[in-house]
Formats: sequence, structure tokens, C-alpha cells
Amino acid sequence: MDDIRVDSQRFVDTLDSWIVDRPGRVILLFLLVSGLFVLGLGGGGTDSGTDQFTEDVPAEQALQAVNDNFERVTFGDDSGTTQLIQSGANVLSKPELLRMLEAQRRLADKPDLNVERTTSVARAVARTLDPSADSIEDEIRAVERSTPGEIDRAVRTTVADDPGLRALLSDDYNARSASASATIGTVSHRLPGGASEGPGTSGSSPLTSIQLRAEYIVSSVGGDITVFGSGITSEELGNVINDSLGLVIPAALALILLFLIVAYRDPVDLLLGLVSLGMAMLWTFGFMGLAGIAFSQLLVAIPPLLLAVGIDFGIHAINRYREEHVGDVSVREAMRIATDQLVVAFFIVTGTTVLGFAANLSSGLSSIRELGIVAAVGIVFTFFVFGVFLPATKVFADRWRERLGVPEFGSAALGSEQSLLGRVLPVGVYIARGAPRLFLVVILVSTAVMGQYGAGVDSRFTQDDFLPPEEPPAYLDHVPEPFRPGDYTVTETTNFLERKFQTGEEDTTTVYVEGPLHQDYALEALWRAGEDPPSSFVADGGHARETSIVTVIRSRAERDPEFAALVARNDRNDNGIPDDNLRTIYAALLDSPARDRALNYITDDYTSARIVYSVEADASQEAVTEDTRQVADRVRFEATATGGVIVLKAVSDVIGESAFRSLVIALVAAAAFLILVYAVLEGRPSLGLVNVLPIAVTVAALASTMRYLDIPFNVLTGTSLSIAIGLGIDYSAHLLHRFVEEYDGATDVDDALIETVRGTGGALTGSMLTTVSGLGVLWLAISPILGQFGLLIALSVLYSYLSSILVLPTTLVLWDRYVATGPGSDLALGDADPATD
Repeated sequence: MDDIRVDSQRFVDTLDSWIVDRPGRVILLFLLVSGLFVLGLGGGGTDSGTDQFTEDVPAEQALQAVNDNFERVTFGDDSGTTQLIQSGANVLSKPELLRMLEAQRRLADKPDLNVERTTSVARAVARTLDPSADSIEDEIRAVERSTPGEIDRAVRTTVADDPGLRALLSDDYNARSASASATIGTVSHRLPGGASEGPGTSGSSPLTSIQLRAEYIVSSVGGDITVFGSGITSEELGNVINDSLGLVIPAALALILLFLIVAYRDPVDLLLGLVSLGMAMLWTFGFMGLAGIAFSQLLVAIPPLLLAVGIDFGIHAINRYREEHVGDVSVREAMRIATDQLVVAFFIVTGTTVLGFAANLSSGLSSIRELGIVAAVGIVFTFFVFGVFLPATKVFADRWRERLGVPEFGSAALGSEQSLLGRVLPVGVYIARGAPRLFLVVILVSTAVMGQYGAGVDSRFTQDDFLPPEEPPAYLDHVPEPFRPGDYTVTETTNFLERKFQTGEEDTTTVYVEGPLHQDYALEALWRAGEDPPSSFVADGGHARETSIVTVIRSRAERDPEFAALVARNDRNDNGIPDDNLRTIYAALLDSPARDRALNYITDDYTSARIVYSVEADASQEAVTEDTRQVADRVRFEATATGGVIVLKAVSDVIGESAFRSLVIALVAAAAFLILVYAVLEGRPSLGLVNVLPIAVTVAALASTMRYLDIPFNVLTGTSLSIAIGLGIDYSAHLLHRFVEEYDGATDVDDALIETVRGTGGALTGSMLTTVSGLGVLWLAISPILGQFGLLIALSVLYSYLSSILVLPTTLVLWDRYVATGPGSDLALGDADPATD
């Protein structure tokens, strides 16, 4: 063990020598590496879509297979859909019908929009007026020639004959007056590059540019017609993120700069700190580009994390140097002493922080795994920049300052004994002096209660997490024009659709089936899965209401006597479901006019099928998911429950599982690392356990706060607990390492603690105030998910600081009393006596 300790000190001494004896070479080396990372900036691109969070979920993969195998039959191999949402006093009046028809005609006439087909109530009414109409131009003429009375009668007849059109009309549709206040038209596009039609959207979809172009064209028609679709939503998602950053980054930089000025109190030191922060950012984003990692909503967390750790490291490095650079102590000697201590402290913080972030590699979502990778790499870069580059530049700058006679504007360390801060910081030490055991019991009980309460935090994933509120916050009215965000319509549109078109009757869910569906038992097996349906399913006579290849066969048999006879000859139990010669049945069906409809529910090679079940509209996401999986388990073939609701629930489950798993891994890994490090470096493994308690307090407090504020685990906040561990270790590790330095040379544990909380605690206070204020302004972000994340990061830093300042002194007093010098001294490796160590 002593050999290991000697070897580690040799490494630290070598690094010290480079920093204080060759600062120019160190600076040049870091600048060259920075030039390499510049080449990677922007190389990974951006991804503003939400489908990045669903692509790893089996239910989404099944849904994509459904879209690939069945939706293409209707819309083409690669297709996308645009909705035209029309509103007005009566969208079924003659002028409004003509407006919808004209909008669809103008879109269809634009070759670059790749329109395959258009549907609307207006088109259906026009064909009722003129059954011979075979183009939109004919339909427009039919409506123009008709009187309002003829149009009203055609509306009533059309909707009555085709109940499916009712879903395209708002809930206030009145058949007697043939009126409605809103309707939806659809436009289907061929997309050579593919489109995402799942519950998530992707910013890279060609549908985005098509729908933005469609907005301009439709606006020329007049009236109130809104273009809506996944492309528009994706574009707005990107705008919300960019506008949020454009709003909060200037405010954050202003606050960070203000507190850094107070913390450094010297323009040269301030400049060095800012350059180091910029270098850490440059290296991290350059690495992302070189690694081909796209910048997404989730990776918005990276800049705040690097700022939090970088600000902390920077203030500690300068503050520790100032403590030593007093009297006749030279620049070289002061920095050697400071780095000799800080390199070890930074290594401990970096190692545990990296483990905290790397715990996200256990997530089932690739986007969260990427966050873990980038955050871990970024923290390592921060260690090198602030542990080597900043001290070297400080030595270089101070030597030139001495040569040129440039004065120092503020060289006193934060938290000095004479300052107000120096008198307040030891409050945790005073508590530890008076009643350490009682205080520890209170902390343990409080942590257990907060942890139990915080265990009830919900997990949730919806696109609404990324969208701005329908009504913009009032404070935006006072934002200066260069930073004022744009106008957003997606939330307003989605809320309008929910208000106007929520019939309250039923939604749907899907089971995707794979297997040899030509086997004689196949159709019976598919049908029997819907018997005795679960509670969230809509039932018809004891059977789930479904649409499938079975219902298509029965429907065709009702209209085609010849096909009905074929079915009857191969139906052994006379229930309308064939049991023999299914290849013959399928072939006859696909040769009939029902071919397109059949191919919506079974592939032409008879190896895949889908069953669409109706579910109650008010059924919960959890109930629909469980019930659909239950029905899927009844199918004799390989069957997967899927659909938009199930995909979102699956992502929510993965997020919750990932948050818990990464928390456990981060805690265990951090504790093991701390025990090992303190055993190797100090011969006191028990100090590693002492370091864990403030972290546990921080995590429990953060989880309980999330539940109290109703902030769920989502794709961004789901990482907050492991991040809290990383940031929490940052504060407690700095204090603990400084305590070990003071304790080895002190005769009284109180003296060591007082010196620790005044010296390192002062730097921690400056770091905490800078980070909390700078990152807390993310709460002002327009994107709800960014606001929640900023609030949680700020709270995790605040809780980490408070638990370190208040809780750690008590645990160290008890450690000294019962472990270092008491009955548990055998837990310390080597000579743990502070008087002789």
C-alpha cells in the first residue's frame, strides 16, 4: 500500500513540475489539441426530433413494422400525411367547402410537394353532388353550381352514408343544419427519403420542408385553415429549443460573469477562468463531432454540467493558489503546493463524477447512453483543462505580471476568518461540536423519509414535454427584441384538436402478429385473442371490437356471394372464419376489390398481420398497455403490443427503470471508488463511506422535491439523480480531501474542520452561487423540459452544497471519535493516528 501511495505522489510531482516549470509548453500543447477539436465542431449535426427516444423500444420497432407493411398499401412505400385544420362559423357552407377544395387543389398542383391523394369532407360532399366527378376541378365546379340548400342536403346524405367522415368533423356537427365549426382534410405525400409517422417526430424528415411549403401555399387561399403535421411539429420543437437557449444563455452568462467577477475579483484571473471554460466546451463539442454524435434536446444538459464542474474547479484552483501565495511565497512554490493538493482532489471528483454520469450507459435508450458518454468525456476534459491548463496559464500570467509590475486587484482567498462568510461557514462545525450523534440521527431519519417520499416520482414521456405553453409567459413581453422568441402554434393547434374532435367514444391499439398465417388454425387464433376482452377494450357481444383480416373476410363475404361460398366450404364450425385452404381464401380476397383493404391487415406473403382493437377513450395509458399485452399473449403466433399509446408508455417505463438503475449503479460505483481511492492515497478506506452520506442526502432531497413539485422523470429529468450524485460528490469530495490535509497536521479535529470549511468552503460558496444562479435561469426557458431540468440542476447544486457544509462535519467528527482514534480504528489501513500519520 505504501508503494502505491509513493507511486501516486511521483505522478503528482511530475505533473506539478510540468505546470510550474514548463507552463509555456503546457499552454502550447493544449492550444494544439484545441485546434484538433475545432475540426470536429458541428460534425455530428443536430437532431431535434423526439423519435430518437423511441427508436430502441420494441413496441416502436413493431409499430414501424406495421407502418412499413401496411400503411404503405394506402399511402405508398414511403409516405407522410399533412392535416388541413379548417375552422369557422360553418365549415360546411358553400364558401368554406370551396376554400378547402381550393387549398387541396393548389397543394396537389405543386410537383415538389409529391401529393399522392387528398381527402376531406368537402371532396366527399362534392362527389355526392356530382357522382361523375373524378378530379378536384370537377368537384369545385360541382359545388360552385349548387345552391346552399342542395349543399346542405348533400352534406347530410354524405355523412349519413359514410360514418367514417364523422371523425373529420368537430363534435358540434349538427346534421339538421348541416353545420360544424371545424373539419380536418388530409394530404398524403410520397417521401423518397422516408418519414416518421410514429409517436415521435424527427427533425430530419423531408416532411418538414414539405409542410412548411404547404403553409405558404394554403395561406394564399384565405379563411382559417391551419397546416399541421409531424414536420411542422418537428420544426417547432427545434425552434423552441433554439429560442429557449437564445433567451436563457445571455441571462445565464450575465449572472455567471457577475458572480465570477465577485469570486475572482481580478480581471486576469477572470479571463483565465473564462478561457478555460470555453476550452472545456470546445473539446467536448469537438469530440461529439468527431464521434458523430448529433446534438439533441437531451444533450442540452451538457453545457450546464460542464459549467457547473468547470466553475467549481476554476474557483478552487485560483482560491487554493491564493491561500498559498502570501508573504514571501513565490508563484512557483505557491502553485506547486496548490496543485499538489488540487490534482488529487480533482482526480477524486472527476472519477466519481464520471462514474455518476457513466451510470447512464445502463439505460435502454440510446439517447440517454449518449448523454452518459458525452458527459463523462466532458468531465475528463474539464479535469485536464482546469487541473493542468489553468494552473499553467496562471503561473505564466503571474510571472509576466511580476516582471511588468501589473498589480493584483483581488488576491485574498474567499472565506477568510475576518470575513462575514468566514464567520458563517463553520455553522456545521458548531453543530458537530454540540450534538453530533443527535444531528446524525435526525439526518438519517430525514433522508429515509425523503427517500421514501421521493420513490413515488412518476415517469412520463409525451411530446408535450418539449412544446411551449399555449399562452406564452408574461415575462416574455419584457424581453428585448434580439432575444425575444418567435410565435408558436403547435400547442394551440393540438389543444384545439382535443377540444373540437374529442368524441369521448374510443381510441385504438394494435397487436402486430408474425408467423405462418397460412396455417389452418391461423384465423381462428387471431379471432380468439379478442374473446372476453379486458376492461379497457370496447366489447361487442363478449368480443373485442376489432378490425383485422378476419373482419375484412367477413365484410367481403357479405357483399360477394361467390366469395361467401368459398368461405363457407372452408369453415368447419360455421362461424364465418375459414379453417382450411387459407392460401386459397387469401388469394381470392386479394383478387377482389377488397385487395387494398385486406393488405392493410395482412401482408401479401401471409407472414405478418395486424389487429386493431378499439379501446375506451378515457382508459389510462397504463391500462391500455397492460390489456393490449394481455391480448397479444393470447395469440398463438409471435405477437407484439404496439401503437402510439403503448410506445409512449414503454418509453416512460424505460425512463423510470433507467433512472433507478443508474442511481443504484452510480451510488455503488462511487462508494467503491471512494473507498479504493482513500485506501490507496490516505490509508483510510472508511473515509470513502463518510463521503457517501452527503450524497445520499442530496439525492433523497432532490427526489422528494421532484415529487412535491410534480416534476416527472422524462428523457431529461430522468438523468437528474445520477447527475446529482456527480455534482454532489464534487462538493463533498473537495471538503473531505481538504480535511484530510488539515487533519494530518492538526492535533484537534475541530481545528481541521474550521480550516477546511473556511478555506475550501469559501470556494464552494462562490462556486455554488455562480452555478445556481447561472443554471437556474434555465427555469425561464420556453421549453418545459428545459425549465424543469434547469431547476433540478440548480437545486442539486444547492442541496449538495448545504449537505456538504452542514452534514459532512458531523460525520467527520464521529468518524474521528469512533473510527480513526476509537474502537473502529482497525477500519483504517496503515497508521491512522492524526498525531503520527
